[in-house]
Amino acid sequence: MTARLVLITLSFLMVCCHAPQSINKSNKGLLGNQCMVVSAHELASEAGKQILSQGGNAFDAAVTVHFVLAVVYPQAGNIGGGGFAIFRESNGTSGSLDFREKAPLQATKNMYLNDDGNVIPGKSLMGHLAVGVPGSVDGLFTLHKKYGSLPWSQLLQPAVDLAENGHTINESLAKELNRFHDDFLEVNKRQTAYTKDGVWKKGDTLINTNLAKTLTAIQAQGRDGFYMGWVAQKLINESTNGHGLITMTDLNLYKSKWRKPLTGFYKKHQIITMAPPSAGGVTLLQMLQGSEQFDFQKSGHNTAATIHQMIEIERRAYADRATYLGDPDFVKIPLDSLLSRAYNSQKFSSINTSQATPSSSIKKGQVEVIESMETTHFSILDTQGNAVAITTTLNSYFGSKVIVEGAGFFLNNEMDDFSAQSGVPNQFGLISTEVNSIQPEKRMLSSMTPTIVEKDGQVKMIIGTPGGSTIITSVYQTILNIIDHNMTMQEAVNAPKFHSQWLPDKVYFEKEKFAKSLLDSLTKLGHQTQLRAAIGKLECILVYDDGTIEGAADVTRNESAAAGF
Repeated sequence: MTARLVLITLSFLMVCCHAPQSINKSNKGLLGNQCMVVSAHELASEAGKQILSQGGNAFDAAVTVHFVLAVVYPQAGNIGGGGFAIFRESNGTSGSLDFREKAPLQATKNMYLNDDGNVIPGKSLMGHLAVGVPGSVDGLFTLHKKYGSLPWSQLLQPAVDLAENGHTINESLAKELNRFHDDFLEVNKRQTAYTKDGVWKKGDTLINTNLAKTLTAIQAQGRDGFYMGWVAQKLINESTNGHGLITMTDLNLYKSKWRKPLTGFYKKHQIITMAPPSAGGVTLLQMLQGSEQFDFQKSGHNTAATIHQMIEIERRAYADRATYLGDPDFVKIPLDSLLSRAYNSQKFSSINTSQATPSSSIKKGQVEVIESMETTHFSILDTQGNAVAITTTLNSYFGSKVIVEGAGFFLNNEMDDFSAQSGVPNQFGLISTEVNSIQPEKRMLSSMTPTIVEKDGQVKMIIGTPGGSTIITSVYQTILNIIDHNMTMQEAVNAPKFHSQWLPDKVYFEKEKFAKSLLDSLTKLGHQTQLRAAIGKLECILVYDDGTIEGAADVTRNESAAAGF
């Protein structure tokens, strides 16, 4: 199928489904009654919907959406990164797949320190030494092998066509390609598909024939098309020439890992979320337990009283995140204690409802330790009732900025998510300890929080977002917006967001979305407020009691799109 035919087909489906179901006056997103796909790009959502219309299930659509995002949303969509999948089958069985990147075999604990033992700024962020062993291709292939229904090759075709024949770039991509143009040239020392003479503009066509060849190899050979053969050799050549650490052995050894998802409850809703090495699920469930000690419905949405209490909850949970969480294959994590109601009841009981608690006085909780920044998310619900939530990333915008020569894809800079030195913050200001130190084949700690919410045994919400350290608090606030404040999903997604993460001792608010009088009230309570750009880019689904499905794309913060029927 040619790219022109793919785009014509997608355009036809958009007209058929969007015309009668556009955002309506009751502030709901796109409505459907059979299925829904919500992602960061219109072409990805539409391609996923097309797979569902052809009889594919949510897992099939996830493969297509993921690889199309690698083409049309290269800021974070990827084949050179990693991520997490949370899913719930139509029979109610839930599960998760960890396809997070790993440290290369040659990685060492002090690889980002100078001779004086201090962290070298930027060394873990840009260039070949910042790259972890990619997991995305293995992850999507593994997920499809167990749960997919349509042929793998069919699912890759839209991405192949869009890479080979080109796609029209939107304003967001044009802006980011121009912003990082000099970095691409500095790191790669050559012109690539992502650089050009002059500036990128909305409406330009981006063609990446090298990426199309890589996708074709993956299409034909599955996992082996990336981790073996000519694509793998191109990746190793790139790493070697750039003095990186990844070897063919690293690629051969990489395997995704099935993990038991974390589950908890908030006001008769079951929360299904990601376990470590994601810190998202643990921190989210802790915050929800803390929230049960307050009546946010009574105190009101985004009032000074409600925000104050939520800030205090967030900073206490993030203190534990910094202390206890890492790769469970390498460190003992006291999950039972961290998620026990007795522990969290005590932990959050210290909150003063009329005064902020300085972060310097908040310590890690006393638990029994038994021996033992750019990202993207998409949510899918199929006609059978299967639900998939996937958050995937290169870490920073365009990851390490390294583009594999001859293969056309970006490599991640996930090594920055390790603790290069205990107590030294990463690019998101997050602090971690020895439990998240660098070790060969270890997975770095993450904030990604793909989440599915059930009520009365049925899927109620599918939620996730990019945003580095703000991911967890954005998911948390969106869940409360639905359950405590009775919002539609579009209202919950659009609602102004704020973020506190223990250290630094600041509370970040989306600029121009909170009244000055509200911020002044919080300052009087002792909070240090700071304005910043958009927090989160949520791509979510809500199922109403009558079976209506609402797909809410975060169109106020990103050029996202929902597609369904």
